[in-house]
Amino acid sequence: MDDQLTEQLVRRHLAATEAVIRLVAERCAPAIVRAADVLVSSLHEGGKLLLCGNGGSAANCQHLAAEFVNTLTRPVVRPPLAAIALTTDTSLLTAAANDRGFEGVFARQVLALGRSGDVLIAITTSGDSPNILRALETARAAGLQTVLLGGETGGKAKPLADVAILIPSADTQRIQEAHIAVGHVLCDLVERAIYPNVLP
Repeated sequence: MDDQLTEQLVRRHLAATEAVIRLVAERCAPAIVRAADVLVSSLHEGGKLLLCGNGGSAANCQHLAAEFVNTLTRPVVRPPLAAIALTTDTSLLTAAANDRGFEGVFARQVLALGRSGDVLIAITTSGDSPNILRALETARAAGLQTVLLGGETGGKAKPLADVAILIPSADTQRIQEAHIAVGHVLCDLVERAIYPNVLP
């Protein structure tokens, strides 16, 4: 492999990521602030955050749930924030998929774990995954607030979200990278709002 060409490829990838993150900062800040307000309101009232997604978005759900429960900023000592990734229990996921179809694997958990006042955070690059759509529909019917981290158009999920943060890109890689960056911002805003005395 030609090192010079490889370095050019590295720079091209990172430049593409930087360009999308700049657009997110320019276009998505108001939606990010609205989403943070929804999360803070729920957590202040004893609610919890449920996160769902598929593939790379499932990994982002687990990553962000860990940041909320543990801490985003390592030196900061604070109580945990209630967050559950609905993507992690393989026995439950495979049982629900086997018995009722994959479309219902997240909705089933929303019914079991969600309560009015909680928040469902749906992470999806396409916005059209049937299991995400059903989870959002189920959450709204159960009185949960819904936050969407989506792609350029938001897909069919957009009208099912109380707040939609739509990454201005059609590239799955760039969308997923931006989702984790947005998730970190949300966690930071929530930490600062709920525990204002523990953060610099």
